[in-house]
Amino acid sequence: MTPVTATTAATPVTAVPPHHPERPRHRVAVLVRDGLLPIELGLVHRLFGTAEAPDGSPLYEVVTCAAEPGQVRTDTDVTVGVAHGPEILEDADTVVVPAADEDYTRDDTALSPALRAALAGIRPGARVASICTGAFVLAAAGLLDGRRATTHWSSADQFRGLFPAVRLDPDVLYTDDTGVLTSAGVAAGIDLCLHMIRCDHGTAVAGAVARRSVVPPHREGGQAQFIQRPVPREVGAGSTVRARAWAAERLHEPLTLRQLAEREGMSVRTFTRRFREEVGVSPGRWLTQQRVLRARHLLEESDLPVDRVAAEAGFGTAVSLRQHLQAALGVSPSAYRTTFRSPDGAPAPTDG
Repeated sequence: MTPVTATTAATPVTAVPPHHPERPRHRVAVLVRDGLLPIELGLVHRLFGTAEAPDGSPLYEVVTCAAEPGQVRTDTDVTVGVAHGPEILEDADTVVVPAADEDYTRDDTALSPALRAALAGIRPGARVASICTGAFVLAAAGLLDGRRATTHWSSADQFRGLFPAVRLDPDVLYTDDTGVLTSAGVAAGIDLCLHMIRCDHGTAVAGAVARRSVVPPHREGGQAQFIQRPVPREVGAGSTVRARAWAAERLHEPLTLRQLAEREGMSVRTFTRRFREEVGVSPGRWLTQQRVLRARHLLEESDLPVDRVAAEAGFGTAVSLRQHLQAALGVSPSAYRTTFRSPDGAPAPTDG
């Protein structure tokens, strides 16, 4: 099987959809279908459901609905009783469409009348996302026309043949095209949910959610879906784990590719190849991602001036930080700090 390569697309900061005037919490509606993968329903409830404000109050309300409420078959030996119908979508702030087993054998772009009507009821301005082959549903409804999107790599050819108007990128974990988001397989659905939480409430909240579920707090959307060989189970010959750990403690220093390679006793060429196979991006791209993450944490959680944040994150100058943050997130450091500070102006708290 030919391995895919990573992209370096920027990850935009998606504006938080407006809340319903009578409901302070952001409502996430999960639209399920027969053949549901239960894990995808569960991960949406778990991740959004454990996101909390500084005072411990929940930030999201997660509800499950179907085009026709009742018993929904899953791809396992259990069924799910869904009490809510499509009316839930009319005032949802975010709508998530998981995969279903029918997607894997789809040979046309038809949607059932009930499902098409349900999707048509999503209110204007709501954020819409899919997990795995749920992208087939969004595409069939016309929501992905002209947009960049992804789906599970094994369904990419099938998807491309059915929906040529979609700018499919099968090499990435997730995409965010101005409020319409898609993701690859199940694990990428976790990345996508954390991305939405991070865009809504910052890295501290998303990091706390990730820690509770014991998952990585952040994987760049442009990271490759799968790699040629698995990451070694133990640190040893052929691994770049030690170099990454060493670099992560020294992001404020000027690091070179040769220094990283020497940590593993490899040539630069071998190290670069192994790094791409294990991480999915080049060492330089990975370092930039880590430095952007470090800058985001400092902007949220400290009162350091922007030039000091730039130095601590390894960007050297405020101008360089501004350029990298603009490229990665589409905002300036000051705008990012203003957006993701807690309401009382204090740095956002973190869990232990």
